Amino acid sequence: MIRAIGQKLFGGKDNLAISLEQDFLEVKGMLLSEINFDFDKFMISNEEDSIQYLQSIDGFNNDNIEELAELLAQIGSNLKSDLSKNYFVKALLLYRFINQATKTFSFERETNIKRIENLLHE
Repeated sequence: MIRAIGQKLFGGKDNLAISLEQDFLEVKGMLLSEINFDFDKFMISNEEDSIQYLQSIDGFNNDNIEELAELLAQIGSNLKSDLSKNYFVKALLLYRFINQATKTFSFERETNIKRIENLLHE
C-alpha cells in the first residue's frame, strides 16, 4: 500500500504543487480507509507515540515502516515550504527505528539518513 501511494504521488507525471497537494489529500483518505492509518495523527505525535502508533496497526512491519520513511522523505523533498522539515524529521525517526529494530546494516538506509540530515542542516 505504501509503495502504491508513493507511485501515485511521484510516479512519472509532472507534479505541480496543486496536483501534489490534491493527490496527497486523497492518499491520506486512502490510508485511513484502507488500513486505519491516520496520517495527521502520526505526524503530530511525539517520537515515542509515533512508533507505538505504527506498531499498533496490523500489517505495519519493519519493511512497511521503512517504505513509509522513504515516502516521508520524498514528500519532504517535493515540498517547497517549511513543512518539509517535519517530514524529514519523521523519516529520520523511522529510519533510525528500523536500524535499531532490525540490528542490520543497510547501505541504502544509511545513505538516506545522511541525505536527510544534510537537507535538515541546509
